[in-house]
Amino acid sequence: MTDLTLINNEFLRQFEIKLDDSLARIEYSEQERKIFLTKLHIPKEIKDKTFEDAFIVKVLEFISEKNLRVVPTSPKIARFVRGNRRYKQLLPVGIKL
Repeated sequence: MTDLTLINNEFLRQFEIKLDDSLARIEYSEQERKIFLTKLHIPKEIKDKTFEDAFIVKVLEFISEKNLRVVPTSPKIARFVRGNRRYKQLLPVGIKL
């Protein structure tokens, strides 16, 4: 994916990426030093199969840079973290996927 710009919309508590005229988003809730990724929404207009993974990677790298822990409650995001060992280090102690 070419140069996706991640926006952290703190007011709506969601990460956003605009692609063409579509807005993809991952909703979250933040507690203490953890971010719960609760819902992934990719518009039907975005047909690129690699976009979803690229979006999740952008969000996880943002969380990593902020030294936060991630709790993926969205099934798609949890599946992605389970399949990519390097992101399992972002999970809080005691959380297994």
